[in-house]
Amino acid sequence: MRLHALCKKTWVMSLLVFALVVSLTPVSQAAASLSVSQALENQNNSVQAVKGYVVGQPTGTSTVITSNYPNDYALALADSANETNTDKMVYVQIPSNLRSTFGLQSRSELKGKSLTVTGTLTPYFSHPGIKSVTSISTETGGTDPTPDPTDPTEPTVPVEDYYRTAAGKTGNTLKTQLHNIIDHHTELSYSSVWEALKKTDEDPANANNVILLYTGRSQSKSTNGGGVDDWNREHVWAKSHGDFGTAMGPGTDLHHLRPTDVSVNGTRGNLDFDNGGTEHSEALGNYFDSDSWEPRDEVKGDVARMLFYMAVRYEGDVSDEPDLELNNTVNNGTAPYHGKLSVLLQWNAEDPVDDRERRRNDIIYSDYQHNRNPFIDHPEWVNEIWN
Repeated sequence: MRLHALCKKTWVMSLLVFALVVSLTPVSQAAASLSVSQALENQNNSVQAVKGYVVGQPTGTSTVITSNYPNDYALALADSANETNTDKMVYVQIPSNLRSTFGLQSRSELKGKSLTVTGTLTPYFSHPGIKSVTSISTETGGTDPTPDPTDPTEPTVPVEDYYRTAAGKTGNTLKTQLHNIIDHHTELSYSSVWEALKKTDEDPANANNVILLYTGRSQSKSTNGGGVDDWNREHVWAKSHGDFGTAMGPGTDLHHLRPTDVSVNGTRGNLDFDNGGTEHSEALGNYFDSDSWEPRDEVKGDVARMLFYMAVRYEGDVSDEPDLELNNTVNNGTAPYHGKLSVLLQWNAEDPVDDRERRRNDIIYSDYQHNRNPFIDHPEWVNEIWN
C-alpha cells in the first residue's frame, strides 16, 4: 500500500511539473520583447528587444520631427503610433548598415509601423534610448543583417549621409539647409563643458593633458580653473557678441569652446579677429592690438571654421537664441556680429582642416551634441556661402 501511494504521489507531482512548464511557455515568449514603457524604466545597459511603433526621428533631447527628415540616423519608438509626448518615447540609434532600410529619410513610410529593435538600453541624445543595435525586425518578421561592432572598417560617422539634403546647394539656400541639419543639437550645461573639453581637446600624446588653443601648450587636465596659469573655457565667438553669456546653446556650444590659458584668454577678451598687432609674450605667434586678435598660424583655420559654424547654427529662429552673423569690421561690441570676415576667409584657405579638427568634430557629434561643424567636413562650402 505504501509503494502504491508513493507511485501515485510521484505521478501527481510529475503532472503538476508538466502543467507548470506548459503554462510558463507562452509567458516566456510574451516576455521576449519589452514594451517602450518598460524600456524607458530599464535604462540599465542591458541588451533587450523592444517592440514599438515608429513615431518620428529624434533630433534633440526633447525634439522629435515627423517630416522632412534630415538623415537616416535615428528613430523614435512609442507604445502608440499616435504618441506625441517625447517622455513616452525611446530613441533608437540606427547602425550605419541599417540606415537605408530603417532610416526615415530613405523610408518615410515606416512612420506608424511596428518594429522590434534589439540593442543596449542606454541614453541617446541624453534621452532614454537603445544603442549598439544588433537587429531590427518588422511586424511581418522580416529581419536585417547583423552589424559587426568590432569591424574596424565601419565608419564612425558617415558624413555624406549626414549632409545629403545639402548636396548641390549654394549661397543662402546652402546656409539654410546646413542650419536645418545642425540645429536642435543636444545642449550641455556650462559646468559639464569642463569634462567635455578634457575629451575633445585631449593631447594625443598624453591622455592626462589637453592642448591649449592659443599657446599650443600641453597641460594637465586637472589644472582647469581660474588661477593665472590654469586653463579655462574660451568662447571663440566672444560671448558678448550677441550677449548670450554662458546660456545653454550658444554659451555652451562645444564647437566654439576651447581650453586656453587663463591670462591669454583674458588678453584676447572679446576682441574681433584680424591680422596684426603686438606679439603676446606668453602666447608666441599670437598678435593683438586694441580691437583685434590674430591667433597662431597652426589654428587660424580652426578659429575661422568655428566662427563659420556659429554663424550658421544660430539664426535667431528659436526663442532666446541670437541671430549671429559675420561682418567685415572690428569693434563689434555687444552686437551679434563677429569679424573680420575677409580675414577669416583667408585663414580658412591658408590653414586647411587637420586630423585633430576632424577627431574633435567626431567626438562632439558622437558623444555630446550630436551635430557637426559642416566647415570641417566641407571647408569648400565656406566660399559657396560667403564669397
